[in-house]
Amino acid sequence: MMDVEVEESSWFLPTVLIAAVSFIALYFTRRFFKGGQFTERVSAKGLVAVVTGANCGIGYETVRELNLKKADIYMLCRSEEKANDAKRALVRQGCDATRLHFIECDLTDFESVRRAAKETLKLTDTIDILVNNAGIMFQSKHELTKDGHEKTWQSNYLGPFLLTELLLPAVKKSQYARIVNVSSLMHMRSGKINIATVDDKKSFGMMKSYSQSKLANVMHARALTKELRKDGAEHVTANSVHPGGVDTELTRTTILAWPVIKQISAPFRWFFLKTSRDGAQTSLYVALGKKLGGISGKYFADCKLTKENPLALDDQACQDLYNYSLEATGLAK
Repeated sequence: MMDVEVEESSWFLPTVLIAAVSFIALYFTRRFFKGGQFTERVSAKGLVAVVTGANCGIGYETVRELNLKKADIYMLCRSEEKANDAKRALVRQGCDATRLHFIECDLTDFESVRRAAKETLKLTDTIDILVNNAGIMFQSKHELTKDGHEKTWQSNYLGPFLLTELLLPAVKKSQYARIVNVSSLMHMRSGKINIATVDDKKSFGMMKSYSQSKLANVMHARALTKELRKDGAEHVTANSVHPGGVDTELTRTTILAWPVIKQISAPFRWFFLKTSRDGAQTSLYVALGKKLGGISGKYFADCKLTKENPLALDDQACQDLYNYSLEATGLAK
């Protein structure tokens, strides 16, 4: 009898210890993949925010958190049906429906962007927070928009650029005034942007085009900062963020969206990728962080300042891109 008890105790304690160590290791590994979290206690009461791509993923979670913090939100989405579905889901999560407003906006259509900006400015003359969140990824073939630009380039960069410029008068009226461009770590893989050939089929590549559009987001924030300073609008800030590796609908056009593959990969995606809520944290940090007033033209990831692609620090290239963008969107004087 004594031998049995000794034998049982000899494996019981090591087993418990291994289980405990494994649990702790898994916990901290998961915490690592979740990335930085915005935990600052702030209120957005009285603030007006505009968020693109607001019906799903990072945009949805950005809207949810801003609304719960009492902000008034204009949700710019392509589909009214999907926006209404999102609004119902947000209300079930405790959001105030009276502070959720849908405006149709398709960033691949300049006329749609102009209508959205016009409608937004009819409803509010002051915008405190603008989050350029919407974008596309994994565009497998070269495709031009009705405006004549490569689809990824217009959706991820030119469309948000035009929207920002059109809403800028209302942003300048705010004493809070923060613009957030959702970029990506993939911008680090982009080479120099050739604005003369950016729409050409020969220069198209699925990840190449995505990476350069995200580099343009970072360069836009830097160039816009200089323009705002020249105009005497020092109170307006424009920054770019990397949300992290997030499990969102950006993969909806790939085999990863196939039902069987989604089901099989679900636990791995949950463990190794950020959730949409995790992915929204840096956008929220830059939009609401108390210590970031006056910081502009910078790039953030995991709720902290980080280094961008050195190409984004070329002020002449940033200015050239800005001037080209004014021309491309019909805003040049």
